[in-house]
Amino acid sequence: AMATPACSQLISRGRPPGQTPPPHTAGTTKLATSICHSGVPELEVEALRPVNLLQERNLLPHRPLDAPEPNLNADLKKANCSPDTFRCTLTNIPQTQALLNKARLPLGLLLHPFRDLAQLPVITSSTIVRCRSCRTYINPFVSFLDQRRWKCSLCYRVNDVPDEFMYNPVTRSYGEPHKRPEVQNSTVEFIASSDYMLRPPQPAVYLFVLDVSHNAVDAGYLDVFCQTLLENLDKMPGDTRTRVGFITFNSTIHFYNLHESLSQPQMLVVSDIDDIFIPTHDSLLVNLKESRALVRVLLTSLPGMFSQTRETHSALGPALQAAYKLMSSTGGRVSVFQTQLPTLGAGLLQSREDPNQRSSTKGVQHLGPATDFYKKLALDCSGQQIGVDLFLLSSQYSDLASLACVSKYSAGSIFYYPSLHHVHNPAQLDKFQKDLERYLTRKIGFEAVMRIRCTKGLSIHTFHGNFFVRSTDLLSLANVNPDSGFAVQMSIEESMADTSLACFQAALLYTSSKGKRRIRVHTLCLPVVSQLSDVYAGADVQAITCLLANMAIDRSISSSLSDARDALVNAVVDSLSAYKNTVSNLQQSGLIAPAALCLFPLYVLALLKQKALRTGTSTKLDERVFAMCEFKSQPLQQIMRTVHPDLYRLDTISDEGALHLNDCIVPQPHLLHLTAEKLTREGAFLMDCGSVSPAIKWTSYKFRGLFFEYQSNFNRMYMYSDYMRSFLFHMLIHFITSPRRDDASAKTSFFQHLVEDRSESAFSYYEFLLHIQQQMTK
Repeated sequence: AMATPACSQLISRGRPPGQTPPPHTAGTTKLATSICHSGVPELEVEALRPVNLLQERNLLPHRPLDAPEPNLNADLKKANCSPDTFRCTLTNIPQTQALLNKARLPLGLLLHPFRDLAQLPVITSSTIVRCRSCRTYINPFVSFLDQRRWKCSLCYRVNDVPDEFMYNPVTRSYGEPHKRPEVQNSTVEFIASSDYMLRPPQPAVYLFVLDVSHNAVDAGYLDVFCQTLLENLDKMPGDTRTRVGFITFNSTIHFYNLHESLSQPQMLVVSDIDDIFIPTHDSLLVNLKESRALVRVLLTSLPGMFSQTRETHSALGPALQAAYKLMSSTGGRVSVFQTQLPTLGAGLLQSREDPNQRSSTKGVQHLGPATDFYKKLALDCSGQQIGVDLFLLSSQYSDLASLACVSKYSAGSIFYYPSLHHVHNPAQLDKFQKDLERYLTRKIGFEAVMRIRCTKGLSIHTFHGNFFVRSTDLLSLANVNPDSGFAVQMSIEESMADTSLACFQAALLYTSSKGKRRIRVHTLCLPVVSQLSDVYAGADVQAITCLLANMAIDRSISSSLSDARDALVNAVVDSLSAYKNTVSNLQQSGLIAPAALCLFPLYVLALLKQKALRTGTSTKLDERVFAMCEFKSQPLQQIMRTVHPDLYRLDTISDEGALHLNDCIVPQPHLLHLTAEKLTREGAFLMDCGSVSPAIKWTSYKFRGLFFEYQSNFNRMYMYSDYMRSFLFHMLIHFITSPRRDDASAKTSFFQHLVEDRSESAFSYYEFLLHIQQQMTK
């Protein structure tokens, strides 16, 4: 079953190292050269400690795993980018591609560029200082040769310091360019000048495209949508220029004239879905401030307008074509709500799922789109700065593999509610409402592009996420939001033996909802190493897992699911074999891993049990595809919470080991392994599966009077601090205190997350380790 060649099938190789080394970096400032050279740091010694995985069973840290710290001096560490924003799979960068190949580990970046930040230095200056050669933004890792010259940290070009940069607006003094905020902070945001604009910054424009077929009305989503939008109309990002519009559709397309001069909204129906036209251009996208009253009237009356409909068809494709035509002149965000398979007009789809094949172990078909209609439309939208977000609210197969393309290639978001119904599944409706509230009010950037630069010798060869690739290092993001993540595969094209540091910089240029052009810049600095042991010591196992997950999803679609699964297993086999044969120098039997990678087999096993990649377990095709979309578009922290949730026991919580933050005691419960062995009838357990939106799902199992004891303990824990209260109310929560079934589906979901246990179709963790060991001896 594991005949697929080693992880080179999953991890793309770069070209052989070049012959021309980068310029020497001698003469740089103390900040840029003082890497720790005084022996191997204690953390790296621990990271290299051989671990016998078959003997050491309690490998989880007491607390959630942090990113490994790079081997840099204190000043560089302090200046470096937060790993929550920017991190690398290897915190020690190999000097050559040959050294990287020996390690059998992937080199790549995980980026969360627009995440919500509590503190963000915002810089207003008529001069944004950049390298004349590679256009890198000045950052904490450049070298000042003197007050008038600085050397780029990426291409090593020597640049002049502009006169204006000699003045420090923070200290209000001259002659200290190295103390400017751009050089003190690895994440900054510039207010851009007109040089960064192709046209005047667009206003915030929001268009809602709503399915109003019988299926949609029966599900009851329209009431929740209208009520939630009414409640959050004043909270949507924007200013006095903000514009809004609405399209509804079933077998025909309905536009709404919301011109402020009208006393009531006016519906305009286009029944010719084969030749879509816009009935009027000047009153369908209206200024929200001027037409607010009419918008509120429409939202109040919209659910009732279609409450008696018997129309069962869905002309989604023509509705999207109408949205594109309506938004082309401005750009903006299109929010699409769809509840069934499109059945009419352009983009119509046929059912491709065979329910009898949902648990097949031989292969999964139809993971790719059935038509290129939605991709082509998305690319057209991207060209006009239109991002399309898709909300799929359907209990029946709707071919998400095809529909998702409209969001993937326009930098949109995808939401999926497979059993939403206002009567039969109110919990799903509640989740939809919470997600929608977050969606409507979260920060947004328009007409954005993102470029990633790296030190000479390194190169980018594959991006992962929702975007359109405009050039080798430039992504087009019609919309950008704080809940999206990106991954980047890299290779080493030239030897970096003559440099001690490698730098990576991501620059996101966007228009804010207030109509300001801004540039958010993140810079990451890592040491370059020549020893294989250092490469292993700097391995970031969570970043490696997330990058491999992205690569496996691509392989599932381009080749087959079984190939992707085999390649994931081989990635573990290859890396542990390379470590054992070249670094550990141990003759002992057993499955040996460096401490830095001791959780790698566990995380890969957890990946193989996810809906996106599992076999042998009944999985609806749309649910599988949505799980794949999540892996490709979410930030690292959310992916890891999905792959390997954090499990805690609450009823035994105590003050021991608690942290004292802001005069509050914050309890620190220990992480538990994800196995039923850790559960007891008397306990109360919390599983943090993560959630981008603050959706809450509570499931309580009460039994034999112990509920009150559990409730008491929970209340004691709950009262510790605002921190813990926030911790609880911003995650997906399940309480399991009894085997009695009050909610079978929630309980099934909980136990499916216990990835260390055996299932009918998958190994237990111990069995998986034995399998890895067997593969290593072949």
